[in-house]
Amino acid sequence: MNARHAAIFFAAGLFLAAAPVRAQMLDAAPCPSTYEAAVPLTLPAAVDLALCRNAQVHGAWAGIRLQAAGVGEARAAYLPTLNGGLSRVHDRTAYPGADTPSGSLNSNTGSLSLSWRLFDFGGRAAGQRSAQAMLDAALANRDAVLQKTLAATVSAYFEAQTARASVRMRQEYQALANETVQATQRRAQRGLGSHSDTLQAASALAKAALGANRADGEFHKARAVLVYTLGLPADAGVTLDDADGAAAGLHGGLQDELHAWLARARERHPAILAAQAQLAAARERVEIARSEGRPSIDLTANLYQNGRPNQGLSPASTRETLVGISLNIPLFDGFARHYKVRGAQAQAGQREAEAEEVQQQTLMELVKTHAEASMALANLAASQAWLDAAQDALASVRRRFGLGAADILEMLNTQSALLEAQQERIRCQAEWRSARLRLLASAGMLARDDVAQGGGKLRAPAAQ
Repeated sequence: MNARHAAIFFAAGLFLAAAPVRAQMLDAAPCPSTYEAAVPLTLPAAVDLALCRNAQVHGAWAGIRLQAAGVGEARAAYLPTLNGGLSRVHDRTAYPGADTPSGSLNSNTGSLSLSWRLFDFGGRAAGQRSAQAMLDAALANRDAVLQKTLAATVSAYFEAQTARASVRMRQEYQALANETVQATQRRAQRGLGSHSDTLQAASALAKAALGANRADGEFHKARAVLVYTLGLPADAGVTLDDADGAAAGLHGGLQDELHAWLARARERHPAILAAQAQLAAARERVEIARSEGRPSIDLTANLYQNGRPNQGLSPASTRETLVGISLNIPLFDGFARHYKVRGAQAQAGQREAEAEEVQQQTLMELVKTHAEASMALANLAASQAWLDAAQDALASVRRRFGLGAADILEMLNTQSALLEAQQERIRCQAEWRSARLRLLASAGMLARDDVAQGGGKLRAPAAQ
């Protein structure tokens, strides 16, 4: 039995010496605590909720665990296989029609077999590289899903904030229209205006009230979309944080040219890295298919106690030990391996075409997003200048209107111009906030810290 114990200890030592897959690849980030409706929802908190509850993120983590198991399975090919068996056998022999008495024999048999592939012309190495490439692809796919989730959350959050800002602007415009009605009535009492002026002001007030109601409906719709994006219950009450809707994130500009962003995306965008890793795995599978038609060398060892399995028993106690090295040479299999190699090569070509398509689509999206961010940044200053001019114009007309030097049409036209300037300013602010973070996501650079800091200065780090 010493040989059996030595073989068991030897195989166990090899198994424990195998390097396991890193634990940090398998454990997802902890989920944040449940959102409380009474607490204003900031953008970083919204991102945490979305990452915790998003089904695609959970699926990406499951894909990582699956591929990590594949890496462990590929590493197991370098280790020996050990099998053992025990049996209790009763053998009874009878001689009908003869004077010879029948006999019986009881015996305990045991067997232990060891098989270890020593050399296979690179098949196991290619299998391990293919499994590692698939794990890299799963990790990159996880990053791509995180980028997509972050971008969707940021977009929904800023749309809700824009809708809320529109509600407040419409309410202010309604209050301004109400003041105009009162001023028109005072002018009519002093004989400076007609009844028609009062009716026009009342009509403008009704129109402002209608716009406020529609803006409130759009806000509720945008907030419902945000709740759905975060994975919260449909009846969850979400209160947006006012700090995120102020001037935060409006001062960071584009500091790098488009070519810097493109170089960064080619080097480190998760979707491109995932496609390249899948291509590398497909190429390694070609090598695996080729190695199946090459010779292999195996070491075998067997230990039998009291006979071999499925053989007759011996009345004496026996112990048999076999050790051998075998050379397996595939000679002919009907060209099956040839077609298997061709199939693997075709699959690798397909993966190469998919990788090129992913890179082209990713870079094209980056080009469009960069153009949108540049346009949104240029529109910020123009919209602020427009808003300042409209506010100054309204202040001037209101003074003249109170003195009777301006009529109701001029007053209403100036108010409409201010409303249009305010709407455009809100739109430009929302476009810049969203375009800036979408640019980071398109380049594969968006992280939670970027969301918490509002993106800061938009600079593409050097490609590594």
